[in-house]
Amino acid sequence: MTRSIQPTPTAPGEHPMHRRRFIAGPGALLGGPANVIMQLSLAPVGRGVVESTVASGRFDLRPQKRGRTTLTYLAVAMLGTEEERIAYREATNTSHRQVRSKPGAEVRYNAFDPKLQLWVAGCIYLGTADSFRLLYGEQTEEFSDALYQASARFGTTLQMPAELWPADRDAFAEYWESMLPQLSIDDEVRRYFLEQVIDLGPYSRVQQLLGKHANRFFTTGYLPQRFRDELGLDWGPRRQRAFELIMRTLGAVIQRLPAPWQQYPLDRHLADMRRRLRAGKPLV
Repeated sequence: MTRSIQPTPTAPGEHPMHRRRFIAGPGALLGGPANVIMQLSLAPVGRGVVESTVASGRFDLRPQKRGRTTLTYLAVAMLGTEEERIAYREATNTSHRQVRSKPGAEVRYNAFDPKLQLWVAGCIYLGTADSFRLLYGEQTEEFSDALYQASARFGTTLQMPAELWPADRDAFAEYWESMLPQLSIDDEVRRYFLEQVIDLGPYSRVQQLLGKHANRFFTTGYLPQRFRDELGLDWGPRRQRAFELIMRTLGAVIQRLPAPWQQYPLDRHLADMRRRLRAGKPLV
């Protein structure tokens, strides 16, 4: 059986080296598309992405750049210094200023809305917790509580005030349940999920042939059943067992790798961000 990771509880304000324990790097790659779907299932977030006029940051136009920006944000939020978080916030704000609904829009949104940032941060937290469980088995209560508190950084690195983050995991569970009735996926967003996110629409034909089926498998596996049903994604007990076996096998392999590989690719993106910062180059 794979050995569970049992790190010492860590408060979110402690040294970044301690927060490295909360990074399941490969999980960010395997579970990333599912997490995007969860985030965009809240209508203001979904419409903000689908209607965005910031071409340089659109996944359907520049998928590699969008992926790099997202993974760098996760790395900076959890592992960056306060100065680096401020720098990345300012860079992100440059794009976010343009992401707002037009007057009279049916769905109103603003990328600076702290409540929308809370939702996105909550999805990222759940995806991170799921990755640890799927890769390494159930974690201790102490680790789970510490991971939850540190995950507030996914929101506070932008405009979400710390006090908006639910006080503990029980409070978060109540928040999550209260949000589920508000989720809705319209036809345009559904097509975006299926064609762009799941079937790798922005990538070349060769890349689609090589990666589409694996991406669909892992994305569907990471999604809660509610989201699978909304998108009409086929799943069942046999696929669930296969998914869990593959994830635990990957976890066993990952735990035997050197530490930098266990946190790949977030370490690489953090290092790249620091090089860009020192050189005065754009961060996003």
